[in-house]
Amino acid sequence: MITLFWAAAIALVTFAFACLWRADVGPTIQDRILAVNVVGVKTLVVLALLAAIRGPSYLLDVAIVYGLLNFVITIAATRLIETGRLGREAPR
Repeated sequence: MITLFWAAAIALVTFAFACLWRADVGPTIQDRILAVNVVGVKTLVVLALLAAIRGPSYLLDVAIVYGLLNFVITIAATRLIETGRLGREAPR
């Protein structure tokens, strides 16, 4: 079973490089954001696989925090691109 986990982790890392290539040459900014988000999700899954292989539970904690950061950064980047600002407008 551990061999299968290692194979899956290596495959995910390999496919993450393909997503990084898409982030570099993506025709639109939305394609680039999506590709970087997919790389983040693949990283999260690799961390979870490493936790299953190696056993320390702190890797799962790191994976959860990394997933939350990935989500927040994706939302912030999307909002910045769509509206041109991150926060709310100041009241006039």
